[in-house]
Amino acid sequence: MKAWVLHDKGDIRYEDIDIPLLSDGEVRVRVKACGICGSDIPRIYDTGAHNMPIVIGHEFSGIVEGIGRNADMSWLGKRVGLYPLIPCGRCNQCNKGRFEMCRDYDYLGSRRNGGFAEYVAVPASNLINIPDGISFEEAAMLEPMAVAVHAMRRGIGFAEGVIHREDTIALCGLGTIGSLLADFLIEAGYSNLYLIGNSDYQRETMVKAGISEDRYCDSRRQDPAAWLMEKTGGVRLYFECAGHMESLSYGIDSTAPVGRIMIIGNPQTDMRLSRDTYWKILRNQLILTGTWNSSFTCSEDDDWHYVVNRLQNHSIHPTAHITHKFGLETMDEGLSVMRDKDIYHCKVMIYM
Repeated sequence: MKAWVLHDKGDIRYEDIDIPLLSDGEVRVRVKACGICGSDIPRIYDTGAHNMPIVIGHEFSGIVEGIGRNADMSWLGKRVGLYPLIPCGRCNQCNKGRFEMCRDYDYLGSRRNGGFAEYVAVPASNLINIPDGISFEEAAMLEPMAVAVHAMRRGIGFAEGVIHREDTIALCGLGTIGSLLADFLIEAGYSNLYLIGNSDYQRETMVKAGISEDRYCDSRRQDPAAWLMEKTGGVRLYFECAGHMESLSYGIDSTAPVGRIMIIGNPQTDMRLSRDTYWKILRNQLILTGTWNSSFTCSEDDDWHYVVNRLQNHSIHPTAHITHKFGLETMDEGLSVMRDKDIYHCKVMIYM
C-alpha cells in the first residue's frame, strides 16, 4: 500500500509499505480522509516522532475492511472514526475511566502507524460508528472537534454549571481547535462571546457562524486586552487557544477577579510569566486550568458522542474550516502550506 513514512526529522517519504497485519482485537481500516494536525508539522520537521520510521496522521476516518482475532465481526463494512489514543487499561487513570490521562498510552500517528496511508490497523475498542449523513471529511474532524468539546466542558464546568450562558466569555486563537470551540460555544447557547484572531478570513468565518463583527478583535490592529476591558470590563472565562505567552497575558490582563482561564494551545515556546503578571493571578484569584485531549469511553456522554450527535442533527458544520484539500500522493503540498505559512490556512484535509 502507499503511505507517507517519517524516517527522521525532515525526512518524510511517499512509498510502498506492507498492508498492516492484525493483532488480537484489531481491525483494518481503509482510510478515506485524514486531516493534518498542527502538531504534525513540528513532529515532521523539528522534533521527530516517538518512534521512527512511522506513518503519521491521527485525525482520520474510513471503512473497516478486515477483522482480527477476538475483534467484533459486526464492525466489518462499517464507516468509522478513530480515537487515536490507545490507553493501557491498567494505570490509576484508566481504572477511573480517564483514558485520556493514561500514563502509559500508545498513540496512532506518533507512537505507532497512523492515518497517512491507505490502510491502518487499530484496536476495535477505539472505533466509533459514523451514521449515514455524516461525511468522511466530517468524521476525520471528530478528533479536533472532541478536543474542542473537552476544553469547553472543562471550561464552563459542564455538569456543575459554573459558567452560565449569559456570562462573558473570550477566546483567543482561531486555528482549527479555537474555531471549532467557538462553533460549539455558539451551538450550546453561550452567545456572550468575544473572539480574538489575526486574519480577515477568521473574521469572515466567525461572522458566518453567528458572531457580530463588533465582537471580533484583530490582534494585528488592536490590543486585545485593552479591547476586552473596554467591551466587557473583565471576562468571566477566557480560552487561550494559541499557545503563545502573549495571548495568555491577554487573558490574565482581561479576566475579571475570580475568573477562569482555560489553557488549550500547545506551547510554541517556553511560557514565562513576569512578576507583575504573576501578581495579577494572585491578586485577582484567577483560576488557571489545563485541558488535554478528549474523553472517549464508548458511552453516550463522552466528548466523541457529543460531537457525533451534533453532526447528526446538523447543528455543527466543521467543513467550513477546511481551507485546503489534497490527495494522498500530494500530501507534501499540504505540509508545505502549513509549514511555510505563506498563505492563510485552517484545516488541511487529505483524501484517499
